[in-house]
Amino acid sequence: MKLLTYDVGSGPRAGVLVDEQVLDATALLGAAATLRDVRALLELPDSPLDRLRASLAAGVAAPSVPLARVRLRAPVLQPPTVRDFFDYEAHAAHWRRLRGDQLPEAWYRLPIFYFSNPLRIIGPDDDMPYPSASDMLDYELELAAVIGREGSDVAEADGLSYVAGFTILCDWSARDLQRDESQVGLGPAKGKDFCTSLGPLLVTTDELAPYLHDGRLAVRCTLRVNGDTWMDGNGGTMHHTWGQLVERAAHDSRIVPGDVFGSGTVGGGTVGEAIHGGYAQARYLQPGDLVELEVEGLGLLRNRIAPKRHADPDYRYRAAPLPDPTPNR
Repeated sequence: MKLLTYDVGSGPRAGVLVDEQVLDATALLGAAATLRDVRALLELPDSPLDRLRASLAAGVAAPSVPLARVRLRAPVLQPPTVRDFFDYEAHAAHWRRLRGDQLPEAWYRLPIFYFSNPLRIIGPDDDMPYPSASDMLDYELELAAVIGREGSDVAEADGLSYVAGFTILCDWSARDLQRDESQVGLGPAKGKDFCTSLGPLLVTTDELAPYLHDGRLAVRCTLRVNGDTWMDGNGGTMHHTWGQLVERAAHDSRIVPGDVFGSGTVGGGTVGEAIHGGYAQARYLQPGDLVELEVEGLGLLRNRIAPKRHADPDYRYRAAPLPDPTPNR
């Protein structure tokens, strides 16, 4: 199934896409209250995805509207948590090379992640406000799994059974702020705090079976800026499997419906990697740029960079100026 969160002018609702028609999930499931996004759908008891499939198969009547007439929102408007992993060796090694060293042994042994901000989620075709304290805005093309049921201490072999489906994630990054913060060693904060994009759809795991190989999602990933291709990569080159990511996240902890797990950046999916890969037009993003992330089987996630809001050149927590703001080649 292709799940989505949509709005026809009366507020967000969970829906299912069938033949370019959006069917209302609240009606299909006979829910007592409006399901305002895919997270609300997943939080229902008694295997809501199975019940939704059964309703579709039985032809249960539900309001529908053409996809072209709805505004798509992020499938999960506010995830309980956003864990962003670091699972592509090409990307990880690129950033270590900039520091003049190699990936540590722990990277190969552990699925590494940080917690991102679940309160700054935008969806397809939303404007992405340029962070006002930064001058070096970057994109990061990622895959994302959305958790479909609660669990703790999940084994790798069972990990995918906890994933409701997959979507596209753009991990927007203020590289100058991130570079300042990385000197302290606590992990990214304001360099990532301002925005994450999700969408356009949540495609259920069963529908993506043709792309799942050895626990990884082998899909073509393409990124364009203002119509020019800056990246063409393979989502199936993750080091750890999705089951391993779920196991690591759930161990001695708890995962719940709507949690988002970013894969980390697919190799080639940043400005610096685009330049290193020979895309001569690549540069840090500017207001007005249109960024399009297209992933086989998952669709197209598109955002335009908006101007800075409340820009203040004298703001005391701006990033330290760099002698050369050009991405490393």
